[in-house]
Amino acid sequence: MAATLYGLRTCDTCKKALNWLKRFDVPHAFVDYREQPQPPETLLAWRDAVGGWDALVNKSSTTWRQLPAHRKAPGSDAEWKLLLREYPQLVRRPLVVLDDGTIAQGFSDNGFKKLFGVG
Repeated sequence: MAATLYGLRTCDTCKKALNWLKRFDVPHAFVDYREQPQPPETLLAWRDAVGGWDALVNKSSTTWRQLPAHRKAPGSDAEWKLLLREYPQLVRRPLVVLDDGTIAQGFSDNGFKKLFGVG
């Protein structure tokens, strides 16, 4: 099954995930969402798939911690989408979308083995 991995080229975890995909010959594409910002509809779909904005956003990141307090409490979907358009690096990464529409976040060897049916 092919996958699209969304993340940042400079992210160490994304690099590990890409290396894993190559090692196990999993067909994939990579999208750096800083270079290719995702449309609001995609962000909403991701939010729904992972269980809400709080699950989609990495609140332990340096970027989140440096936000002004009023930006850390978006009150609507529109505010969340604006925040993620301005700071795409807030999306927890990597985010993996399989051809069948399955969406997963993060990387671990065992998690990817289960996700891709390897091993």
